[in-house]
Amino acid sequence: MSNSSSITQFLLLAFADTRELQLLHFWLFLGIYLAALLGNGLIIIAVACDRHLHTPMYFFLLNLSLLDLGSISTTVPKSMANSLWDTRDISYAGCTAQVFFFLFLMSVEYFLLTLMAYDRYVAICKPLHYGTLLGSRACAHMAAAAWGSGFLYAVLHTANTFSLPLCQGNAVDQFFCEIPQILKLSCSDSSLREVGLLGVSALIFWGCFVFIVLSYVQIFRAVLRIPSEQGHHKVFSTCLPHLAVVSLYVSTATFAYLKPPSISSHSLNLVVGVLYSVVPPAVNPLIYSLRNQDLKDAIRKVF
Repeated sequence: MSNSSSITQFLLLAFADTRELQLLHFWLFLGIYLAALLGNGLIIIAVACDRHLHTPMYFFLLNLSLLDLGSISTTVPKSMANSLWDTRDISYAGCTAQVFFFLFLMSVEYFLLTLMAYDRYVAICKPLHYGTLLGSRACAHMAAAAWGSGFLYAVLHTANTFSLPLCQGNAVDQFFCEIPQILKLSCSDSSLREVGLLGVSALIFWGCFVFIVLSYVQIFRAVLRIPSEQGHHKVFSTCLPHLAVVSLYVSTATFAYLKPPSISSHSLNLVVGVLYSVVPPAVNPLIYSLRNQDLKDAIRKVF
């Protein structure tokens, strides 16, 4: 194919060649997808219905569950359909939409995890100012800023990626449309605009990461000054799940985008893609509800 104007569809990377393994992939992804829908759906319903959970921490958690539902719904259903119908194709418009929504939802999730670290910092280190710094209006403004920033970020990256001429075929080396794999199809090795956007992305990513780390340094310093074991337990029950989710998100995404080209392979790309796009939305509800008694009580009320 000479340029991107002649591409009407892309070919996604298949999980298996045999029909039996394709069906196994379909049922496995269906189970993961249903678990993600159930877990995140229960959190959304519990937080929305229980007045005791109408606090900044659970407001951000509700937003996180919405994002997890959106991100896994962007990639998994198409992959399941391809395995079920023994095909690999995705339309050009579908690929563009997949890139945009996945990037939009994942970037908003990272911004939201940063806000959740700030929420825990204020609650533990500045409890007397919690109502002032994290009132309902302030939380709504911060959440809106996260969603708006993610939207702008996704628009810029998606528009830039699909404006590049593509002349290296139409086979995407991943089970969903991913920007690094689309860029491999470009006629040029790099674009000045893309380099600039990647620089801004790195600055934002590491800026949020440093903010989260510094917040938890202050949190753990404050925890060490708490004399009672009950106080320690309450702090850890709210902080450790968030820290686990951040660690899972950052470690898998960093490896996916910064792994050396020398170790890249089809199978490794598939595994890494699943680790950072499918696993977190499915396990995040379990992580957050495992040590949170208030959330478990609210979920029981749902039943």
